[in-house]
Amino acid sequence: MKTTLTINGERREIEAGARVTLLDALRHDLGLTGTKKGCDHGQCGACTVILNGRRINACLTLLCMHEGAEVVTIEGLGEPDWLSALQAAFLSQDGFQCGYCTPGQICSATAMLEEIERGWPSWVSQSLEGKAAPTREEIAERMSGNLCRCACYPNIVDAIALVAEARLAEAAQ
Repeated sequence: MKTTLTINGERREIEAGARVTLLDALRHDLGLTGTKKGCDHGQCGACTVILNGRRINACLTLLCMHEGAEVVTIEGLGEPDWLSALQAAFLSQDGFQCGYCTPGQICSATAMLEEIERGWPSWVSQSLEGKAAPTREEIAERMSGNLCRCACYPNIVDAIALVAEARLAEAAQ
């Protein structure tokens, strides 16, 4: 079957079987290997990508289910000479060790900050109305679906908090 998507701003047509996951199509058909296969059960978050503005586990969804969708992978968030704010913050805050989970962490954090800006509450949000404050507790709760086997969690939260604070300061101006 043919599935057409916009991936990292580029329209792509992929010919694949009906049981091919989005993750496998990204890695094997398109060569976008930044998205990692960790557990292949949706439990680790290494395969997190942004689909139509929402973070998803690419290992749990079939490619053919997303005809016409927009997908952003780690490759679409920045480049070595032009890093996204979160990529730069992960570097400055040592938010990674082995780096295997880092693409999923950054994709998840990118969409998570958008969720906060849209006013979507989490389990630990103080209120169901308005924007949640990007506290360490709020960030940790919202990122709980992304595991890091190297235990870089404090630095990951620091990196995300740094970007969230910069966004708040920018919005206040």
